[in-house]
Amino acid sequence: MKQDPKELAWREVGEWSLRTGRQHRNPFLDVDVDGCFRGPSGQEFTVPGFYDGEGVWRVRFSPDEPGRWKCRIASRPAEAELCTEGTFRVAARQGRGFLKATPGKAWGFHYESGEPALAFGDTTYNLFGMAHCGADVEAFLRRRAAQGISLLRVRVPVSPFHPPDAHSKWQTRRTWPWGGSEQCPQFDRFNLDYFVTVDRVIGMCESLGLGLEVVMQAWGFEFPFNRRDVFVAEWEELWARYLLARYDAFRCVWFWTLMNEYEYYPDGDWRYTSPVCDLWAMRMGRFVKRTGQHGHIVSVHNGPPEPPFAERFRKDPGAVDNVMLQTWGTTDRDRGWLAAGIEEQVARSLAGWSGSAVFAEYGYEWNPELEPMFLYHQGCDVDHTRRGGWRGLFCGLGIIHGWANTWGPHMVLDRDQAGMEQFLLMRRFFHEVVPFHKVRPAPEVMVRKDCEFGHGPSALASKERDLVAVYLPTGGRVDLDLPAGRRRSAQWFDPRTGRLSPASAGGRGKVRSFEAPAGGGDHPWDWVLVLRAQ
Repeated sequence: MKQDPKELAWREVGEWSLRTGRQHRNPFLDVDVDGCFRGPSGQEFTVPGFYDGEGVWRVRFSPDEPGRWKCRIASRPAEAELCTEGTFRVAARQGRGFLKATPGKAWGFHYESGEPALAFGDTTYNLFGMAHCGADVEAFLRRRAAQGISLLRVRVPVSPFHPPDAHSKWQTRRTWPWGGSEQCPQFDRFNLDYFVTVDRVIGMCESLGLGLEVVMQAWGFEFPFNRRDVFVAEWEELWARYLLARYDAFRCVWFWTLMNEYEYYPDGDWRYTSPVCDLWAMRMGRFVKRTGQHGHIVSVHNGPPEPPFAERFRKDPGAVDNVMLQTWGTTDRDRGWLAAGIEEQVARSLAGWSGSAVFAEYGYEWNPELEPMFLYHQGCDVDHTRRGGWRGLFCGLGIIHGWANTWGPHMVLDRDQAGMEQFLLMRRFFHEVVPFHKVRPAPEVMVRKDCEFGHGPSALASKERDLVAVYLPTGGRVDLDLPAGRRRSAQWFDPRTGRLSPASAGGRGKVRSFEAPAGGGDHPWDWVLVLRAQ
C-alpha cells in the first residue's frame, strides 16, 4: 500500500491521508469523507473514506487501468483540511487482479487477467480475533499459502461463544469492534485498536496472494445482530460503510459475504419462514455494490439450503452475485463417512440460479484430541472430509472445508488434522490431472442405473468428451456412453493417496464399463476414473 502516491501500479492500493486540527464530537459519525477518482477513459469511482484516529481520515483506492488519474477528496460538512485535489499516474503491470464472478464460464470465477480461478479454501472464522489475542497467524497463513489453499472464510466480528456451551478459550483480549461494550454498545464509533490488527492480517493475505471471504455480520443469533431494535439499519449501514472504506481496495478481498447463515435475520432464529431475510440480503447487497465501487463479489451464506436461491432473489437477482452454499450431507455416526445427499441438495438449491456459487461449508472435521463441544460433528471424520469434497467438486463447484482445530472455540494453528492431506489431493487433481476449467458436470455420459442413496457416481467432461472424469463414492461399476471411433486411455486416481493406476474397460461399441478396484470393507473405497482421448 502506497501512501499519498504520485505513481501507482495497476491494482496497487493507494492511500490518501488528510489531517484536521478541528475537534469533532464524534468524527466517526459527524464527518463523511469521500474520494472521487476519474480514470483516463473517463470512468469515475466514488469511494468512502474512514476515520483512523488522531484527526486523520484515510481514503484507499485501487485503480483498474493504466494512465493518468484525477483525484478529488472532499468532506461533508465541508472542511478545508479534509479536501484536496491532485493527479497520479498508474503504470501497467502483470498480475491477476481482482477475482470476478463469471457465471457459466469455467466454474464461475476468473481473475481480471482472464485466468480461471478455483476456490479451494479453509474456514478460520475468528482469524482476526486470534491475531488480536497474540496468536502466530502469520505462520499459519504462510503454511496455507504454501499448501495451495486459495481462500479463507473469515469474519470481522469475533464470536467468543457458540451455544450451547462453546467458549473461545483462546480469547485473551477484547475483540468488540465498536465503541463501548456488549453491555453498553456505541455503534457510532469503532475500536481502532482492533482494526489495526485487521489491517495487519489483511496485509499478510495481500502479500501471500491468499483470498478472503470477508463475512460482514456474524451469526444472527449473536448480539448485536439479534437485536435489530438496538443495531438499527442506520448503525448497520455505518458499519458496512466503514468496512468497505477500509478494505474494499484490496485484492485479497474476494467476497463480501453479508452475514453468516443470513436466515437468522431478523430475530436470531435459524429457519426459513419469512421473505424478510431475502429482502434484507437484496437491500444490503445493493448497498455494498453502491458503496464499495471496486466491484468485489457480493455473497450470501445460507443456513437452510431451500427454497432455491433463484426463487429467493427473483425480485432482484443482480443484488447478489454468489451463493456460499452450505449443505453437509449425512453426518450421523452410521453414515457420516459417506457424506451422502450433497449432489442432490446442490441441484435443488441452485436450480435456476443465474449467479456463481461455491460449496462453502459441508462440515468440520472432528478432532478427538480436542474437548468435544458439538457432538453432531463426530460423524465428520476423514472419510466425510474426502467424500464431501469430491462430491462438491463433481458438481462443478469450488469448495471450502472446516476443521475443528481452527473452528470457533479451538485454536490449533501449528498443525493440520488427518484429512488435510487428502483434501489437498483434490486440489492437485483439479490442477494437474484434470484441469477444472476444461470440464463441466456431464451426467449424460453415464448409463443410468438405480443406486442406493449416496452410492451413485458423478461425471465431469469436456465439451468434446476428449476428457472425462467419474467419481465413484463407493467404487463399483460405471457404464459410460461415449462417442465411438476414438481411442482413450483410462486410469484410476486414488483419492486417499493420489496414485494413478491403469484402468481396463469392458463392453463393446459406445458403452464401455469400468469396475473400480475393490477394498474398504464396510466402507467401500471411493475412486476417480479418468479417460483421455488419444
